[in-house]
Amino acid sequence: MSHPDAAASALEESITLQQAKKLIQCMAHEQSFLLLAPPGVGKSDMVVQAAREANLPCRSLLGTQIAPEDVSGIPRIVGERSVFCPPRILLPERPEPFCLFLDELPACAPDVQKAFYSLLLERRLGEHQLPAGTWVVAAGNRMQDRALVRAMSSALVNRVTILNVRVDHDEWHAWAAKSGVRPEILSFVRAMPDALMRPVPADPVPFSTPRAWALLSRALDLAQGAGVLTRETRRALAFGRLSSEDAAVFCALAEELIGVMQPPVFYVEHPQALPKSDAGRWFVLNCIRQQVRDETLSGIKPRVIERFLRSLPPEHQLTLLTDLVAQWGALGADKAMFDLLKNVARF
Repeated sequence: MSHPDAAASALEESITLQQAKKLIQCMAHEQSFLLLAPPGVGKSDMVVQAAREANLPCRSLLGTQIAPEDVSGIPRIVGERSVFCPPRILLPERPEPFCLFLDELPACAPDVQKAFYSLLLERRLGEHQLPAGTWVVAAGNRMQDRALVRAMSSALVNRVTILNVRVDHDEWHAWAAKSGVRPEILSFVRAMPDALMRPVPADPVPFSTPRAWALLSRALDLAQGAGVLTRETRRALAFGRLSSEDAAVFCALAEELIGVMQPPVFYVEHPQALPKSDAGRWFVLNCIRQQVRDETLSGIKPRVIERFLRSLPPEHQLTLLTDLVAQWGALGADKAMFDLLKNVARF
């Protein structure tokens, strides 16, 4: 008999967008998928890309904007019988395979969800069968995302394979670099990875997501191209797209013109490269502190750690060391910490 905790942990299993794409490409012609993730992760773009790579046209239905008859079709009289005529988007006149993308499926009204039952399981609309090889892929947000999601019936859940999708930093950076996302955004998110995807806030305010960063990059490009990118317009665009804390730090760094950020380990190995401005230096030191806290700053020789700490003013050393003495000690900073303690004790 399985343990309840094991069942709960299974519900939390997640995969990246690229992993989900590979599963869709090899199975969606036979099995239906439902991708669940917070807003702004990139589910819709991934499905479109997966279909394009498979040379399938992608037709989308937005769950919140359709009625049951938009799925089952409307009746017409043929002889002495009524025949339901499915809409062209679901059953094209040419019987060629395509990708049917049901966006925001969990937000559909219960009657609409019910209308999808035979489509999801049997690839059938009444008496009409979808063309062989057609994909059926749905996507939506989770109940905890505060995105007007409705409870899904057990009958619907049992007709799809649910894939919980998470953000992967390496995948996003690879996509963003190829898609022309601005260098200052790439370096900011690389140095501050938590800023890529913030939790959905309780209030209806902007929050940082992969989509928000990509759209901010495009907005900054447009503003710069039009000659209207100023301190005020940058702040308006950033605070209109991102979590307020991310927008504030991003704008402060952009206004300080500190240049392209390097990974935190670079500054530990080259302390002379630390930004000269207070905002830039605070940001880099905070990133280093975060990596030490998360125990992801590794592979650096103790003498390099010692040299880095000793290169900083005492107040900056204290900022880095507070509540993290054990972690810095594990990195080999014992001597530097002891000397700092002696210096502080003199005052």
